[in-house]
Formats: sequence, C-alpha cells, structure tokens
Amino acid sequence: MTFAATVLTLYPEVFPGPLGFSLAGRALDAGTWSLETKNIRDFATDKHRSVDDTPAGGGAGMVLKPDVLAAALDHVADRDLQRRPMLAMTPRGAPLTQARVRELAAGPGAIILCGRFEGFDERIFEARPVEPVSIGDYVLSGGELGAMVLLDACVRLLPGVMGSASSGEEESFETGLLEYPHYTRPLIWEGRTIPEVLRSGDHAKIAAWRHEQAVNDTRLRRPDLIERHGGASQAPPSGARQRDTKAK
Repeated sequence: MTFAATVLTLYPEVFPGPLGFSLAGRALDAGTWSLETKNIRDFATDKHRSVDDTPAGGGAGMVLKPDVLAAALDHVADRDLQRRPMLAMTPRGAPLTQARVRELAAGPGAIILCGRFEGFDERIFEARPVEPVSIGDYVLSGGELGAMVLLDACVRLLPGVMGSASSGEEESFETGLLEYPHYTRPLIWEGRTIPEVLRSGDHAKIAAWRHEQAVNDTRLRRPDLIERHGGASQAPPSGARQRDTKAK
C-alpha cells in the first residue's frame, strides 16, 4: 500500500520542496509514497476567485471561507477510496506527536489542508471531519511548512525508507525520552574526547550509559516528557554527564 498525500494549499508550487530530497525524495521517486497538490483557489465560485473574507465581529486580517474549503475537501474526499484522514495545519490544533505520526504512517495517507491569513472559518471543523494539527507553539505564515514537517515525519517511518527497521527505535520521543548523545571520529576534537565507555566494546555498559544520558538530557531540556511518561526511568546518578569529557 502506497502512502498517499494530498495537500490543499494556495501555493501548490512550493511542493515538494524539501520533500523532493534525501530519504523522502528517494521514496517519492521509488513510489513508496505519492504527493498530490490541489489549489484551494480553484474551488472559489466568484470571478475574482476569492478564498477569504473579513472576520465576523471585526478585527485584523482575513479568514478562509468555509464554502470554498468544503468544496476543496469534498472534491478530494469524494474520490478517496481509502478514506484518508483529513488534517488542517493550524496553531490552534493539537500538538503533533511521534505517536500520532506513527498512526498516520501506518495508514493509507492523509489529506492536508494548509491554513493562511488569520486561519479557517471554524464551521469547517463542525461540518467536516477535519483534525486540527499544530507542529509547535509558534505561528508561521501558512500551513505549507507544517504540512512538509508532518509528511517528512511520516514518510521516514514507511517500510524501507530508513533502510533498517531498527533505525528509528531509539530516536527522540520513540521511548518517551530524548535520544542519547552521539559521537564519531576524530577521537579528540578541540581537547574533547569521545567518552571512554563508548570505546570499551562492552555493549551492556554502552546501553546503560546511553539510557542514563537520555534520561539526563530529557530531565534537563524537556522535563514535561518525564512527567508525561510517569518518570520514564529512575533518576540518573549525579555527575553522570560526560558530554564534555576532556582528553587526558
């Protein structure tokens, strides 16, 4: 089954963008996933091809019209035999998580609606089964970059895209923790050396050290993840960090 993505946007020309390169690009060329874009403006009904109007109640900016959005969504949904989920990229959406990405990647694909201006007329969420999704607590000029982020996160999890099925098992958020720190050659760089445990050849000790560092980094940088996962692990011993170990 091919993961099929349809993106509804006012700027279809920006796609595939970064999705045409590296892992996602190779997978796109190989037919592991497909990408289709639809211009929302094509579903406007007036001679000016209007897609937005002033906000009810006053205020700055413009709002995407529900009739135009519905026409675009219905056009795709009526031809969608796989019944893919409908998503809308908006800062008012639920945060995108790795768990949600895994669910989407395991399915037939997604229909993604990209916001612009002040956002969507709220009635589109009442009238159609559209899931609002946010990629973070900040505001972009539009939903296109968010759609690319979502699709890249999904595509890399598709079978064969990363090469090894185990490549993503210990990545950040897969275990409830941030990923452990990585090192590579040269052995000594600017007076800093690769931690000795990683050169020991003792796989059990290496695994324990990596887990300890993951817990440490998560407590330091994302304590919300520790709380969300009920502690995730026992607290690491004090002084466990070795990331700036000096060469002797």
